[in-house]
Amino acid sequence: MAEVISILGSTGSIGTQALDVIRHLGNIKVAALAAGSNIGLLERQIIEFSPKIAAVADKSAAEALKARLAGYPVKIYSGEGSLLAAVETEADMVLAATSGTSGLESVYAAIQAGKDIALANKESLVCAGSMIMDSAKRMKAGILPVDSEHSAIFQCIAASPNAVKKIILTASGGPFLNTPANELENVTVQSALSHPNWKMGKKITIDSATMMNKGFEWIEAKWLFGISEDDIQIAVHPESIVHSAVEFIDGAVIAQMGLPDMRVPIQYALTYPNRQASLSGSLDFSRAMSLSFQPPDASRFACLGLAYRAMKEKPSVATAMAAADDAAVESFLGGKIRFMQIARVIEETMAFTEPFEPAGIKGYVEWAKEAYKIASSIAEKLSKSGQ
Repeated sequence: MAEVISILGSTGSIGTQALDVIRHLGNIKVAALAAGSNIGLLERQIIEFSPKIAAVADKSAAEALKARLAGYPVKIYSGEGSLLAAVETEADMVLAATSGTSGLESVYAAIQAGKDIALANKESLVCAGSMIMDSAKRMKAGILPVDSEHSAIFQCIAASPNAVKKIILTASGGPFLNTPANELENVTVQSALSHPNWKMGKKITIDSATMMNKGFEWIEAKWLFGISEDDIQIAVHPESIVHSAVEFIDGAVIAQMGLPDMRVPIQYALTYPNRQASLSGSLDFSRAMSLSFQPPDASRFACLGLAYRAMKEKPSVATAMAAADDAAVESFLGGKIRFMQIARVIEETMAFTEPFEPAGIKGYVEWAKEAYKIASSIAEKLSKSGQ
C-alpha cells in the first residue's frame, strides 16, 4: 500500500478522483502535485493536501500560482521539466495521470528511481513498452494499472497467472457505437464529449469515441501482462459493467465486474494488495440486468486498425501514432478538423514514419515531439483545404 504519493495530473479527471480516494482513506501523504495550467484547482489542492512540491507545465500559470501562494510552504516548479521535479520526492508511489505522450519521460524517471507506478498514462507503454517494462523489472518497481480494464485483468490473472490463454479487453463503444456511418462526418465536439457511461477528461473521451483509446489499451495490455497481441481480444460491451475478463487454458473465464466508477481501480492500485471499503456504489443483482457483447466494427473505428498495424512495426511507429493522436484530438477539439479526420491525421503521420527504435528515453521523447509537429502540420493542411 502506498504511504506517500506524488500525483502527476492532479487537476485532471483521474487526479481529482485519486484525491477523493486519498481523502477517503485518510492515511496517504501527498508529496507532490503536478498540473498543466488549472492553478485555481491546484491552489485548493495544495492548501488541502500540503505537498512540498507543485509542478505547473505552463510557466505563466506557475508564476501566478507563486504569487497566490506567497509565503506558503510549497516549492513550485514550472516548464517542461517540472514533472521530473514532482517525481524526485520521498514518495514511494507515483500516480501517472497525465494525458498523452507528455508523461513518458516522468514515468521512466519514476521507475529509474525505484518508485512504484500507479499507471493511468497508457501512452507510456504504447510508445516505449519494452523499455519501460524492462526497466521496471530491473529496478524492482511495481506497475499497478489504474485503467479500469487493466485493473480488471490484473485482478483476474491473479487466480492462475501461469495458465492464461486469452485476455478479453472490453470496450464501451463510446457515444457513436450505433450512429449510422454516414452521420459520423458531421459529429460535433459536444456530442463526441458525451460519453454514455464514464466521466473522463476531454482527451480520453475523444479517444473513446474514436476507439483509439482501446487500441492504446490493447498495446498496453501486451506489455503489462507479457502476452501476445494475438491473444488479446476486444469485445464491445456497452453497459460497462464487465471491465475485462481472462480466459484460462481449461476454458474457464473469470471476469471483474462493477459500476463504472474510476475510484475503484484507483483505490485498488493505491491499497494493493489490500482491499478497503470504497466510495463507489455496488451492483444490485436483485434487479434485472442485461449484459451484451459484440465484436468491434473495424470499418467504423479506423483507429483500432491503426493500433493493430503499429504493434507489428518498430517502436517509432507506435510512438508516432500516439503523438499524432495528441495533435489530431487537439485539432478536433479546437474546431480545425472533423471527427473522421482524426484517424486520417494519425494514418498519414504513421505513413510518414520510418520504422526504427529510438535511442533511449530521450530518443522516444524527441521523436514524439517531432511526430506531434508532423501531425499538427497535416491537421493544419486539412483545415485549410476543407477536405
